[in-house]
Order: sequence, then structure tokens, then C-alpha cells
Amino acid sequence: MAGYFISLLGTERVLHCAHGQDVLNAAIKAGLDWLPIGCRGGGCGVCRVMVHSGSYETGRMSRRHVSSTDAAIGFALACRLYPAGDLVIEFAPAQRSPA
Repeated sequence: MAGYFISLLGTERVLHCAHGQDVLNAAIKAGLDWLPIGCRGGGCGVCRVMVHSGSYETGRMSRRHVSSTDAAIGFALACRLYPAGDLVIEFAPAQRSPA
């Protein structure tokens, strides 16, 4: 089975992500419910994660939810996160200012 293993920091949860597949769709396919589902297009920010280890690439994401600074330290949206190796991630919802 080609692909990568994605581990959720601090848990025993691991999922398989096929080469070229984004982490959110891998989680959906595996039936896991630890990542919320939003727009699936990189715009809403509900699937924001922190990558603690591993190599990856990202697709286009809203800078409102993942700034350039955030991206440089490992934040990404799971719907636009493409592993290039095994990853350890943590769900990291964006901080929202009160309305």
C-alpha cells in the first residue's frame, strides 16, 4: 500500500494517506471524525492543523486562516495538505476574534 501514515499528536490515531491525496480526504475515507469538514477548498479554515513533523506540500489556502508566518512554522489546512512522507499533526483551529 503506497502512501504515508498520518498520526494525530498525543493519540494512537493513525490514518493512511495515498500519494497525491490531501489529509482531509484521507481522514474522510478512513471514517475518522477528528478533523471537521468545511468547504474542502482551502477557504473556510475549519480543518486547520499544525504539522509537528514530516515533509509535505500545500495547495492554495486562505491567508486569512493560515498566514505566511503561520505556514512557515507548520500550520496548514488539512484539505490542502499533501504529505511527502509520514506526518505527525495536531488539530489547531484558528483563533477567532469575538464579534
